[in-house]
Amino acid sequence: MPQASVLVLNGNYEPLNVCTLRRAVSLVMLGKAEPLVFRSEALSTVSGPMPAPSVVRLHQTVRRPIPMLRLSRHSVLARDRYTCQYCGSKGSDLTIDHVVPKRRGGQDTWDNLVACCRRCNLMKGDKTPQQARMNLLRQPSRPHYVPYISLPQYLRARREPEWSPFLPRFDAFEEDLVPA
Repeated sequence: MPQASVLVLNGNYEPLNVCTLRRAVSLVMLGKAEPLVFRSEALSTVSGPMPAPSVVRLHQTVRRPIPMLRLSRHSVLARDRYTCQYCGSKGSDLTIDHVVPKRRGGQDTWDNLVACCRRCNLMKGDKTPQQARMNLLRQPSRPHYVPYISLPQYLRARREPEWSPFLPRFDAFEEDLVPA
């Protein structure tokens, strides 16, 4: 359980970060945070068992600028739900494909990058999807929200039932959060 993650909330209850259990216990012991939700398992300490926090809230509100949703490989994969946008296969062996290849003027933008498996990426090569006779499952676009934590962290956090009340809902991803 020492590898467990803890949701850290700002003083105003907005999600700020996800940290390790060790860091969260340190914040609580130093008086910088208060635990809001505890795990069912307790931590073993020298002085006896201690409830392990699952969600902590900082005592002071940390001022932070409005977050910008950065275009990155991880953000594109998270937006596309770790699914190849040509064949629909899921997995960890995904690459990023330019819908309009760079050589043909394609840019590194939200509208031109998609998650793609290696097989489809090789089949498509340096062609447009129409030239390669491949169809996109979903047209790529910039996400319409800006989570305070990174998009991959947000998607992992939404799978934690005890964290759900503290995280904003983005309907575009709710269908993927239903347990199989």
